[in-house]
Amino acid sequence: MIVFRDPSDVPAGFGPSVVAIGKFDGVHSGHRAVLDRARVDAATSGARVVAVTFDRNPLALLRPEICPVDLIGVHQKIQLLAETGIDATLVLRFDRELADLTPGEFVHRVLVDALSVRTVLVGGDFRFGRGGAGNPDVLRELGAELGFDVDVVDDVRAIDAGRRVSSTWIRELLGDGDVETAAKLLGRPASVWGEVVQGLKRGRELGFPTANLSPDLEGFVPADGIYAGWLVDQGSADGLRRGARYPAAISVGMNPTFDDVAVRQVEAYVLDETDLDLYGREVEIQFVARIRGMAAFEGVHALIAQMTDDVERVRAALA
Repeated sequence: MIVFRDPSDVPAGFGPSVVAIGKFDGVHSGHRAVLDRARVDAATSGARVVAVTFDRNPLALLRPEICPVDLIGVHQKIQLLAETGIDATLVLRFDRELADLTPGEFVHRVLVDALSVRTVLVGGDFRFGRGGAGNPDVLRELGAELGFDVDVVDDVRAIDAGRRVSSTWIRELLGDGDVETAAKLLGRPASVWGEVVQGLKRGRELGFPTANLSPDLEGFVPADGIYAGWLVDQGSADGLRRGARYPAAISVGMNPTFDDVAVRQVEAYVLDETDLDLYGREVEIQFVARIRGMAAFEGVHALIAQMTDDVERVRAALA
């Protein structure tokens, strides 16, 4: 998949294209339904399939006081979009200049001039242009004038809950530690991505050495607790030398037994590995099942006994 960071990066003659526009936060099942539809629309016309998205939630600029925490970072988003099989992604920098474009200016600059769009796919709640003046009806009017079609894709809804699959719902689930239901909506395990950094090395002292992620990680960290999951070695920071996928017991929280951690941290013990050197590596931590909540223990021996039990429960959950 080709990644463009600005409309000016798109080479002349790149189109025609079928474009899906959205925040794509999480690249969940609803988003993939839009992208699948785009691929079908492009199949018979020879057009390229392009996702147009943003480097941040527009609310981070327009209404920061109500902007939710992102489910994934830009790095994760690009990787997940690439896995859908689309041809390209245009990641727009959402700054004041972009926010101030009228709907017509946005369509001309991004969709027509850069991507030679034939069909645009959006959700029913799509808004664009200065002050959110653009909506699917405005987009259709511009399409009739400029020669492209607009396809509004219906929501994907959970049969049991009758609720639209959305990033908001997934955040609620992760906030409750329900990573299993979140995975069903995402179509994959919820995950975070970051660099392994030096910690207090207390896990090593207790016989369970952990890979500690930098606080500057990407992704939505679920509720405090112990989880079964996977550590995926993504290689060095330059993206080279990708490694293996390991079963892991994952801890999220502030280490209440010792009460000496200032911020929530994510750390993972790779099962049955005591000398694995991951310092400086980029890793993805995937959450499969919650084993228990976070708790303080009366002394080291009680903690070690609990950690031993946790590892066996993690092993069973991943079997």
